Amino acid sequence: MSNRGWMVVAGAAFLALPMVASAQLTANVSVTTNYKFRGQDQKSSSAQWVKPALQGGVDYAFGDSGFYVGNWNSTVDWLDNNKLEMDFYGGYKFKAADVDWDLGLLTYVYPGNTLGNTTELYGSGTYGPVTVKYSHTVSKDYFGWAGTKYDSTYKGRNTGYLNVAFAQEVAPKTTLKLAVGYTRFSSDIKDLGVPNYLDYSVGGAYDLGDGFSLSAAWVGANKTGAFGFVNKGRAIVSLTKAF
Repeated sequence: MSNRGWMVVAGAAFLALPMVASAQLTANVSVTTNYKFRGQDQKSSSAQWVKPALQGGVDYAFGDSGFYVGNWNSTVDWLDNNKLEMDFYGGYKFKAADVDWDLGLLTYVYPGNTLGNTTELYGSGTYGPVTVKYSHTVSKDYFGWAGTKYDSTYKGRNTGYLNVAFAQEVAPKTTLKLAVGYTRFSSDIKDLGVPNYLDYSVGGAYDLGDGFSLSAAWVGANKTGAFGFVNKGRAIVSLTKAF
């Protein structure tokens, strides 16, 4: 390589240094009495109230650019030959019109049984204590309900999920958290007789200090008859450590 080439490379590396220096890596690990996703138990092998799950992830923010990537994982038990959910995501955060925006792509991966693999685009806006988020399925597969791995006749693409969440500190170190969500299935999934449904969460979190937090909530969904016990409301307690 010529001296000019080396200068270009060195210059590019020098310009990248501020972003690398300001990049931030964070991590978290949790143990919870139950893992519910959009109001549904992710351990559906029994009707027990306590179905412990170990969870954790890492996030990498590229300095002040607004771009980020991350991974989050949880033990699960609703697919044959699979005990783990792995989520991979990346996106861009920015502020406009006094609203904090977040746009990204997320894919759910289930090692050992790809039947559940699903990919979604998401976008959210936070204004004060309120966050509104919408997730839209772009993969043919949707958590085993439909797709090429299940039955190519039915597709989960265009399934949508809307969530409205409220989080407000109501006392020192204590945050009240409320949320309601709505799942609208693709027309192919609805043709299977699967109904759209609402989910909810009512609870709070307490900051224990040193990165530890304790949360408790009542979480569930309607349409319990259609989905069985997995939609029933349950009290969930979680202990989280942030690094």
